[in-house]
Amino acid sequence: MQPPARLLASLAALGVTVATVAVAAGVPASAETSASDRQQAYTAAAGEFGVPVDVLLGVSYLESRWDANAGQPSTSAGYGPMHLTDAAYLAAQPVAADDTVAPEDARGDDDRPAAKAIEAPADTPDPAALQTMDVAAQLTGASKEDLRTDPAANIRGGAALLSAYQKQIEGPTGSDSDPAAWYGAVARYSGADDETAAAAFADEVYAQIAAGASRTTDDGAAVNLTAAAVNPVKSWLDRLHLRKLARPDGLECPVNLDCEWIPAPYEQYGPGAGDYGNHDLGNRPAQQKIEYIVIHDTEGTYPGVINLVQDPTYLGWHYTIRSNDGHIAQHIKAKDVGWHAGNWYVNAKSIGIEHEGFAAKGTWYTEAMYRTSSKLVRYLALRLGIPLDRQHIIGHDNVPGTTPSTVAGMHWDPGPYWDWSHYMDLLGAPIWNLGTPYGGVVTIKPNYATNQPAFTGCVTAGVLCAPHGSGSVILHTAPDASSPLLSDFYLDKGKPATMLVSDHGARAETGQQYAIADRQGDWTAIWYLGQKGWFYNPASNPAAAWSTGLVAKPKAGKTSIPVYGRAYPEAAAYPAGVPVQAQAAMTGYVLAAGQRYVVGGLNMPGEYYRAVTFDGSGPGDWTVIRGQEKYVQIQFGHRIMYVKQADVDIVPAFLP
Repeated sequence: MQPPARLLASLAALGVTVATVAVAAGVPASAETSASDRQQAYTAAAGEFGVPVDVLLGVSYLESRWDANAGQPSTSAGYGPMHLTDAAYLAAQPVAADDTVAPEDARGDDDRPAAKAIEAPADTPDPAALQTMDVAAQLTGASKEDLRTDPAANIRGGAALLSAYQKQIEGPTGSDSDPAAWYGAVARYSGADDETAAAAFADEVYAQIAAGASRTTDDGAAVNLTAAAVNPVKSWLDRLHLRKLARPDGLECPVNLDCEWIPAPYEQYGPGAGDYGNHDLGNRPAQQKIEYIVIHDTEGTYPGVINLVQDPTYLGWHYTIRSNDGHIAQHIKAKDVGWHAGNWYVNAKSIGIEHEGFAAKGTWYTEAMYRTSSKLVRYLALRLGIPLDRQHIIGHDNVPGTTPSTVAGMHWDPGPYWDWSHYMDLLGAPIWNLGTPYGGVVTIKPNYATNQPAFTGCVTAGVLCAPHGSGSVILHTAPDASSPLLSDFYLDKGKPATMLVSDHGARAETGQQYAIADRQGDWTAIWYLGQKGWFYNPASNPAAAWSTGLVAKPKAGKTSIPVYGRAYPEAAAYPAGVPVQAQAAMTGYVLAAGQRYVVGGLNMPGEYYRAVTFDGSGPGDWTVIRGQEKYVQIQFGHRIMYVKQADVDIVPAFLP
């Protein structure tokens, strides 16, 4: 928490006098308003603090889509519909006992020593961006506890902040003032420290006002923003005196997004040819097709993570996105290979995007970050020819281990609270219900808001996480909620999976597609890790959409076939002097006759990008070794896997 002297200084910077604070402090925080009165809470707060209600609703929508999130923090310490930030409070909470970073080698290449693991630096969050709760409490007289947990109090706090920002730049106030003149205050609300980021946030808010919105929030409140044509007066932004970012040539980012270039260093830091970091040079897609975009979360705040990616002895990824305003930093060009996914085959064929936040400590991601991320991903996908589907837009938790020994250490971000359904909508690739159960495939799609699995370990081992919406569906061994969960051989060691938030051994995620194995009443079974996995799927509240597609099944006469975590070429493809990379089968998994798995890619040649020296002087360095063996990508469990095309038949899912 800020010391009082610093807090008063912050208030003075906003143009709020001590006398003003003293008056506001005498106003009691409003009692918690029922969900049915949420619309009135916005209207009342707008009137009380002299903010146009459309502006208040628009800002709130871009922060939280008006959701209350049960008083739980966002992944960047924001609370409530207005995303009032309280980083000091969140930092003081116990570290999640089970929210540990597994010992994954982000490079994931057997032929090179693992990248050095270093301690993350202490985060130094900007108090102005991540500690707005203090100022809101002073302006409204509400306790910080109320501002965190009472939606009506939180809305008042957001309105008070907007009003204070408007007064700071001497703009017109009053609920009947022209919304167009609030552009500067809206930009300031983003917490951005540069002009482009602040403007990008404000532009999104005004675009939402123009489009309107109507939805039922996570706690059942019906809220409406009537579409209104507003042409914001952008010159108000000048009064914030924010820094201006340079936008260098070659920045791979849409021109209408706020992006900057913060390069990850390609440097040699030791005497050996392999003592370099934190990524590899490449020539993609000319030399090797980019197949995937991998969605990560940072497990740290933006300032600390930006420090890490600039350390040549650490790891490198292509982009980092800030939570509060959606600001994007690019670190590595698309042509080069980042060390981010824990699987060298996937790294060589992917773009890695880190999102500020935590998979368990903090349960929701901001709308501002979802929006800029989706625009960046759509831009990259269209530019690189990557399909906008969940076989190619994948989470870090969907990346397979390379060999049996690495499966358990693979990371599980962005976690079960990432809203894949909303994200795919923003990408312009919504998940449709395309037919009937007879199509042979389901696409996982529970109602995110009402689907609240009882995960444990977000804060304390064995203790239930706070209820929150999720895109995860839990898989049982029988069509009965009391039956054991499925088991992942490498995660659960033959025992049933658990509801530990990091244990996805019996978990299917929104957008993933699986072949239907059976149906019984309100339950549907899918093929998953060599087992039948049952999930509750009533017609009145379906957890999946009926679909169809191609499936892979073992060729006739084969009792089972091996599955792999990477699609490497056969030994004969390697030139002299280049060590053959073992294609180790996942012997703990069984893909047996009679089972079927949805195909995510066909005719994929075995490939290995050789890069083990700083200057490319090693045998075969900076070349793609490509074999004759072809592979098929399948959705085998929570993670994608690969099978040899020669081992399977590919058939439409609706055929027997």
